[in-house]
Amino acid sequence: MHGTTAVVTGATSGIGRAVATAFAEAGASVAVCGRDASAVGDLVNDLEAVGEGEVTGLRADVRDEFDVERLVETASRTGPAGIDVVVANAGVFHGSPGETSIAEESYTAFDEAFRTNVRGAFATFKESLPHLNEGARLLLPTGSVARDAKPGLGGYAPSKAGAEAVVRQFAADTEYVAGCVDPGKVETDLSGPGGRAPEDVAAMFVWAATECDAEDLDGVVVDLKTWKTATR
Repeated sequence: MHGTTAVVTGATSGIGRAVATAFAEAGASVAVCGRDASAVGDLVNDLEAVGEGEVTGLRADVRDEFDVERLVETASRTGPAGIDVVVANAGVFHGSPGETSIAEESYTAFDEAFRTNVRGAFATFKESLPHLNEGARLLLPTGSVARDAKPGLGGYAPSKAGAEAVVRQFAADTEYVAGCVDPGKVETDLSGPGGRAPEDVAAMFVWAATECDAEDLDGVVVDLKTWKTATR
């Protein structure tokens, strides 16, 4: 990824942090954001220690399109001009995985899930468009819960389905490759215990950003099996 610039939202923990680190280690210049300014600063220091490209970090909330606009404008001036990869990773789940019935979900929690997970992905991709280089890729981490309902996921699972639909529409309406990356069960604060460590699937996002055939990624979901088959 030398000579490329990547943006990762919600990058201070979980999959976002692992992906931003993998991008930096692969030589990309990386722009990251999160809601906690202190955590963003710590991440920037860590990325600078492992990567060769430039690193920048901003306190930004994807619910606010002006925050996102500021992030991508800054990213476009980080390292090589323009942006080559955008990972709309920021997400929330206000509940306990497997224990949050949608019948008991509050309107506030439901709205928050959609505002962050769906509208946030929309804002991230939309604000990036003026800064994208030719051949740029728009990526969204996702999971099977977006397509296969499981008990106790409240408004989170419907919001991931909505986010996948946002990606498909960007694939249909723009010249850029937009796809979803499903790394399977990963242990994070959102998904709960069990599953792979985020660091174990970060290379899948490097592959999706660089080597995955555009026709196999654009408007679809690439899963763990597809990645392992392509790279073994």
